[in-house]
Formats: sequence, structure tokens, C-alpha cells
Amino acid sequence: MIKGKKIIVVLPAYNASKTLEKTYNEIPFDIVDEVIIVDDCSGDETALVAKKLGIKHIIQHEKNKGYGGNQKTCYTAALNFDADIVIMLHPDYQYTPKLIHSMAFLIANEVYPVVIGSRILGKGALKGGMPMYKYIANRGLTFFQNVLMNQKLSEYHSGFRAYDKSVLEMINYNSNSDDFVFDNQFLAQIFYKGFEIAEITCPTKYFEEASSINFKRSLQYGFGVIKTSFQYFLTKNNIYKFSIFK
Repeated sequence: MIKGKKIIVVLPAYNASKTLEKTYNEIPFDIVDEVIIVDDCSGDETALVAKKLGIKHIIQHEKNKGYGGNQKTCYTAALNFDADIVIMLHPDYQYTPKLIHSMAFLIANEVYPVVIGSRILGKGALKGGMPMYKYIANRGLTFFQNVLMNQKLSEYHSGFRAYDKSVLEMINYNSNSDDFVFDNQFLAQIFYKGFEIAEITCPTKYFEEASSINFKRSLQYGFGVIKTSFQYFLTKNNIYKFSIFK
């Protein structure tokens, strides 16, 4: 805990058996109270590794629900366990758990209600091996979203995030996509509700075992991001209100 606030780390897992232990061992349990892992019907031994590590809260989907569907289960479970601060960490070891301290303290001290680990601040993305086409797409989509949504984030596409429970309670994240665009929709909803977002520099690692979507799925994600941005713009300017912002 920090200042009496319960901190829960949620791990949306899919085929993470090779990286889960590394990720788990770097979680700072001097402040983290509980860990919840949601195994999205993996085809490997993710759940078995989680049990061997002693993770108490293991949720297994009987059918694959997708990246967004996995997060929905994660956040609902965290709130059910009375979390005050929820850290969403990928168990593929692409993001370092060593930043959890910094992210949690910003929320616990009521500086910001949402914190994102940004791969773009500094030189973390390319240094960590992000493919050039993904880097260029990241920069282009981020610029487009900042203009359309009148914001100034360095990136909208990081999967390392921390939330105060008030954010999760106020936003209808269950109305979002079950696919990868879930993250982007969630950020749009956060801005729509008037919450501020902090960013901290986050190193990243791209390697064989780290999860990554292929070029085709990346294109689908990109079009989803553009759609979300237009939906935000139209809703914010009272032209047409889309259901994810209700």
C-alpha cells in the first residue's frame, strides 16, 4: 500500500509462459498488495507457470476473448478485490515492472489519476528494437489524435498503464472493443470525462517471446484508432454522440 491505498497489478496474459516469471519477479511487492492474472485461453502453460509462482488470483477464460476482452476481466476483478490503484502490466516482459513505484506514487499522491509508460519519451522505442514501420505509424497516429482530440500525449499506444479506481468506476470500459483498439478507446474516454494523464519515460524490449501483432492486424488497429479519434471529435463537439462516450 501507499498512504493506505491498495495496489493491484493486473496481468492480461496470452501465451506468456516463457516471460511470466521474469515479469512477476520484478514486481515491487513492497508496495503491491495483490496480483491478478487473466489467462485468455492460452495454448501454452501460462496458467501452470502462474500457479508455480504462487499467484493467488488466476482467472482462466474458457474461450479467447481478445486483448480488450481480457482487460475487461482484469479491471472488473481488481475492483471486486477493492483496489484503489490498478496497474496494467503486460506479462510478456516488454515493459519493465520497475516503473510501478513511480506510476503508483503519482496516483497515490493525487498528482494524476492516470499514468502511462511512454516508449516515445526519450529513445526507448527504437533503442528497444521497435520495428521502424511501427515507430513511424505510432508517431503519425499520435500526431493525428493530438490534433483531432486537442491533447498533447507523446503516444496513445503504450500498454503499460496505471489507474486510480475512480477512473475505472466512471468509465464504461465494457462498451469498448474486445480487440487491440480497446486501449485507444479507453484513453479517448478518459479525456472525454476530463481526467488528466501523466506520462513517464519507459524503456521497452522487442524480442521473439514478446507479444506483437502482425502487419495486417496493425493496419486494422490503425484504422480503429482513426475511427475512435473521429468519434471523440464528433461527440466532444456535440455533433453526434457515440455509445462509448455515454
